Amino acid sequence: MSAPAHAQRGAAAGGTIAGIQIQGNVRAEPETIRSYLQLKVGEPFDAAAADRSLKALFATGLFSDVVIEMQGATLVVKVTENPIINRVAFEGNSKIEDDKLRDEVQSKPRQVYTRARVQADVDRILTIYRRSGRYNASVEPKVINLEQGRVDLVFEINEGDVTGVKRISFVGNEAFGDGTLRGKIRTSESAWWRFLSSDDRFDPDRLNLDRELLRKFYLSEGYADFRVVSAVAELAPNREGFFITFTISEGPRYKFGKVDVTSRFQGLDTDVLQTFLTIAPGDWFDADAIEKSVSNIQEAVGSLGYAFVEVRPNIRRNKDNDTVDVIFDVQEGPRVYVERINISGNTRTLDKVIRREFRLAEGDAFSTAKVRRSQQRLRNLGFFEKVDVSAAPGSSPDKTNLEVQVVEQSTGEISFGAGYSTTAGIVGDIAIKERNLLGKGQEARLGLSLGTLSTSIDLGFTEPYFMDRQVSAGFDLFRTSNDRQSVASYSDRSLGFALRGGWAYSEDIRQIVRYTLRQTDIYNVQPWASPLIQQSSGTQVVSEVSETILWDTRDVRLNTTKGFMVRNSIAAAGLIGTEQYLRTTADAVYYKSLFEDFVWSIGASAGLVLPYNGSYIRLNNLFFIGGDTMRGFTVGGIGPRDGNTTDSLGGQYYYTATTELSYPLPLIPKEVGLLGKAFVDIGSLWGVQAQSYGATSVLTSQLMRVSTGVGVQWVSPFGPIRIDYAVPIQYESWDKQQAVRFSFGTRF
Repeated sequence: MSAPAHAQRGAAAGGTIAGIQIQGNVRAEPETIRSYLQLKVGEPFDAAAADRSLKALFATGLFSDVVIEMQGATLVVKVTENPIINRVAFEGNSKIEDDKLRDEVQSKPRQVYTRARVQADVDRILTIYRRSGRYNASVEPKVINLEQGRVDLVFEINEGDVTGVKRISFVGNEAFGDGTLRGKIRTSESAWWRFLSSDDRFDPDRLNLDRELLRKFYLSEGYADFRVVSAVAELAPNREGFFITFTISEGPRYKFGKVDVTSRFQGLDTDVLQTFLTIAPGDWFDADAIEKSVSNIQEAVGSLGYAFVEVRPNIRRNKDNDTVDVIFDVQEGPRVYVERINISGNTRTLDKVIRREFRLAEGDAFSTAKVRRSQQRLRNLGFFEKVDVSAAPGSSPDKTNLEVQVVEQSTGEISFGAGYSTTAGIVGDIAIKERNLLGKGQEARLGLSLGTLSTSIDLGFTEPYFMDRQVSAGFDLFRTSNDRQSVASYSDRSLGFALRGGWAYSEDIRQIVRYTLRQTDIYNVQPWASPLIQQSSGTQVVSEVSETILWDTRDVRLNTTKGFMVRNSIAAAGLIGTEQYLRTTADAVYYKSLFEDFVWSIGASAGLVLPYNGSYIRLNNLFFIGGDTMRGFTVGGIGPRDGNTTDSLGGQYYYTATTELSYPLPLIPKEVGLLGKAFVDIGSLWGVQAQSYGATSVLTSQLMRVSTGVGVQWVSPFGPIRIDYAVPIQYESWDKQQAVRFSFGTRF
């Protein structure tokens, strides 16, 4: 700004430069200043060169003011040096520590002070506070002048309150209410019960995630034309909260019309490929199901020896009848190989822990579906805050590099728990868990639980890739004790260990084998206890081998809305020890979303345990039904019972079934998290070896017990809370009933 004027004064003075004089410098050497000048002694004064010299000196950041002018035949350069920062301090901050702010700002001690850099630091500090939800924060830089051209730089910070989300509104939604859509996005409205969560703080990045979550939800529900027109966040005039408005266009709801598979490979049977589809004509349109079908076909064709396969789902909308035809075109893909997999950002996690989650290796044929699945597997580990996998050009056109960027997050957990249920009484527990031990992906856990009716301590370790194979292995050490006086007039305690291994057949199917050796002591048997219980008292050693196969497609484990789970376990005891029996159990549950927020489920389970080699089955190896497994009855409330003492004796055979409807409670906002439940339970337990004990007073029956009731569940900040009220409809006269059941627990 002042340079042109100075240059003009120099030009008016005219003449040749006879000498150059530097004034005002304290720390900067004169020769250093002369090196930036484009005017030399013996040359005529040039206004353009003076202007370039002025800009070059300002660009060094060493000076707050520079004046270049001719005084007679002498070129005079007057500089005012910027001070040196002696100390950088922060005042008024309590939510963000000094060290974190100090790492973010560019101004450092012993650096030259510049206003531009300080202003950039102010903006950076405000950005940090806004990311933590504090949009009311303000920063005022203060400069304290010291001697010898030094200054102290102090950032005075007013952190302000957390800026929450006052209201989330939707415009254009007809198929789903605002409450349903609020439940599908990550951002939530501010409420007193969300003090343990940060999702009610406004975050622009989370808003982009919410747009994607809405899109995925609608595409999975049949709305193929859905789009988010806009997502606008407006700060209230008092700056105390944001109002977020999503404007959406739903479009019509489509069903699948024609579904077919075509192939350009000779000899490839498309009828076989159709068995891998997860969609069928008449189903509601589901983009996730289309993606899964593509992956299934690619894997199936790849297993037949076709390395370069591309499956293109050709989608055609039929506006007249609101159907979508999908033709999966199987064709040869581009011949591209993975040259290198480059991993960055992992400072703790070993490279091999990341590489083993990839569904393809260096040298394999490139597959977009496998890259996508690999990225999802890395995210599922829970080791990383962010995972990004992208393809980059390789050394030749037929090669590509995979660039894997991760941002690690804390994997250590210490949790405290407290709770109460009518089954276990008051319970408190503490657990220490590390999910990525030494960066090797191993998991270790130490837990202690103390309760009025039960106590336990356990130590567990899991290696997810034993001997670098896709087989998990681990062990558990445990000690438990239970007070069963109210059920069967005895107490028991166990000490033992278990060795386990598991492997996955697919993303949803997994098998687990386990060997358990435990010593169990049934003690404190009351004198009036049933003869069967008295015969079971004492110490026993159980050596058990078991296997479990699990097929699980549920979307979430708590408040499931769709999917199913099927599980079967078989166990045999008797290799060593005192007990010899065979046991098998099976259970299954299916969930279906009927309409908005209404979810129906049906489940069943059954089991049997049989002795062999002429032995009998002791009390703690039998089944007990009631409580959570049969609402309306106490724990051990149904099944064989001593007619004289009323002690529950357990049984060898059982079955249960339940159907339940989950629904939103009227007049209660969905974001509160309250759900109503209506259910019907059926079941029975029978089979006791009374003749083995010489007992004759056993009451037993195979009559089907039936109960029905309602309940309320609240996923609170303190953990899930549930209250059930059930009324037995069909029962035996000796069954023990319990109308109200309550459970509450939390981890933090």
